[in-house]
Amino acid sequence: MNFGNGGTSEDKLKDKVIITCALSGAVANRTQCPYIPYTPEEYAAEAKRAYEAGCTVVHIHARRPDGTPSYLVEDFKNIVEAIKAEVPDMIINLSTGAVGLPREQRIAHVLELKPDIAALNMGTMNYAKYSPKRKNWVFAFEFINSIWDIEYFIDCMVRVGTKPECECFDLGHIETIYPLMDKGVLKIFQVSIILGVVGGASADPRNLVYLSTRVPAGVEWQVIGISREQWALVMQSVLIGGHARVGFEDNFYLPDGQMAKSNGELVEAAARIIREVGKEVATPEEARKILKLEEARKLSQS
Repeated sequence: MNFGNGGTSEDKLKDKVIITCALSGAVANRTQCPYIPYTPEEYAAEAKRAYEAGCTVVHIHARRPDGTPSYLVEDFKNIVEAIKAEVPDMIINLSTGAVGLPREQRIAHVLELKPDIAALNMGTMNYAKYSPKRKNWVFAFEFINSIWDIEYFIDCMVRVGTKPECECFDLGHIETIYPLMDKGVLKIFQVSIILGVVGGASADPRNLVYLSTRVPAGVEWQVIGISREQWALVMQSVLIGGHARVGFEDNFYLPDGQMAKSNGELVEAAARIIREVGKEVATPEEARKILKLEEARKLSQS
């Protein structure tokens, strides 16, 4: 921690934690959680609640107004414009995680809208959630991302000044980063360590500790904890130097077990954890500096 009043601007950012909020996801629906946003106006209202609670980045999966998941550029555009009209300072992170679509369609909205950040799954994997109570799968599918697809997506992102967010569900995904760095494909990027998906590493804080040590030096990272284990992982991440993502995509429930009535309530809970361990929630200006978004934009001009 930085206990003094002096130090460089980078020193003063060391105890700042960025909260990202994944507003809706693409799998859950209102039968599971009635507060998930569907329309652009609902996305904007949820983004504002999250922002007021301390969130500076929103991760977006698009939906049609009836809640159907969408990868149409028009739907992403409508949602992004509604959010920016309500919260101009918000950092926008768009998904590229559609299953079964051509890669050109999965990246079209990024090329068109040029968001600050775009998510990129770092490998092919089984992707599932299991319910011990039901003794059955909640969902299960195969997520295909070849090395060649990953390079293609990174090239597209860099071309428009969008920073890649390398989503890593297990050790092999993190290790895939290194040859891409050596090849010069990955330069300015960030890492998300995602725990709790069947097919990837479990939501165990011990896994987070080890996986965080394999993130390349100097690269910012955050934890994404799936389901109720999220809160222990948020605290663990903050304690060891990471950032945190919350939101209805990952978990509906507050630390006390109550279902959250908005993404803002989930962000408030994360902000409390951050402050309770002696750190501070990053402002939008601080988050942009920490994430080097201006430098990522300049890569498109080089």
